[in-house]
Amino acid sequence: MSNSQGEKTILHYTFGKIRGYKEVSRMLPSLRKFNQSEVAQERQRILNYYDHYGGAATLDAFGVDRKLIYVWRQRLKLNGRKPSALVPESTTPKTKRQMMVDPQIVDFIKQLREKRYRLGKEKIKVLLDKYCDSIGIDSIAESTIGKVINRNKFFFSKANYRVYHDPTNGWAKRKHQTKRLRIKRSPKYTDSGHIIADTIERITDGIRDYFYCALDHQFKFGLALNYKSKTSRNMVDFYQKFKTVYPLTVKDWQTDNGGENLGEFEDQLTKDHILHFFSYPRCPKINAVIERFNRTIQEDFVDQNLDVIDDKPEFNRRLGEYIIWYNTQRPHQTLGLKSPINYLIENSPMSNKSVTSTCA
Repeated sequence: MSNSQGEKTILHYTFGKIRGYKEVSRMLPSLRKFNQSEVAQERQRILNYYDHYGGAATLDAFGVDRKLIYVWRQRLKLNGRKPSALVPESTTPKTKRQMMVDPQIVDFIKQLREKRYRLGKEKIKVLLDKYCDSIGIDSIAESTIGKVINRNKFFFSKANYRVYHDPTNGWAKRKHQTKRLRIKRSPKYTDSGHIIADTIERITDGIRDYFYCALDHQFKFGLALNYKSKTSRNMVDFYQKFKTVYPLTVKDWQTDNGGENLGEFEDQLTKDHILHFFSYPRCPKINAVIERFNRTIQEDFVDQNLDVIDDKPEFNRRLGEYIIWYNTQRPHQTLGLKSPINYLIENSPMSNKSVTSTCA
């Protein structure tokens, strides 16, 4: 070797003359591999046990017979007694099956994807079957079409469009979201403050109305207000008005997965430190309590006041009167034929002024 000045130098190995150093240095990689394998260490322990106690005892203790002991010893012998010989070998087949697809089919899929890049494997399957019949070859399965697209990168979408059937693309991966608190079944509360809410959509003579509804799950104190659109901002407004008339403290709020229950409304609940529970999609029984309240609002009030539904000031005035009557006078079967306010007065330290202070 030469140093930076071009002078010849001799490299001396520090441990080169120590007896057995070369053998140990060759054995180190094998020892590292052996130490990383619990199976190899267990096999070595069984071999040591066999040498000390014999075959019968080893069979009773570990269930390992002489034939397997012989196989392990042969591995050690053929590999120069290296401990890594006891590490289990990979069971992966040396010759793996290869997906064989007719080149004509691959070309057809490529040309189709280049021209109609939004076509997925399901629709391509229909067109491919017709093509294969026309040229007299066997078609391939829908899953195989997906593999052909992925392995050959047949993604020809233009800029600003999502890539179809590309699992490595960001569009195909679920974006990170805060995990929602889910209600698995209709809850059974014994105290107040657990609010369940829903939105009713009503179309009358082509005009769409939305009724935002909320109800105390246990004590049936409810509120319903009419809005022109279904947005999270309107839900925030409804939530603030509900807290104004609700005589107790809101502990948590349960809704479905509608868009009006996300965005600004979810931010508001987080700001107020109120838990937001979501029901599972297509599980109406979870929201059975509010669904029954929705039916009451529609049958007892909306259907009875369709003559003024276009006159919003009058309609909302009547709605306010109905909500006051619902909370202060209407008997409820689940409350022992008492109104929500009367039930709360009898079962909690409330003032009778709660009745007169309830507003719409």
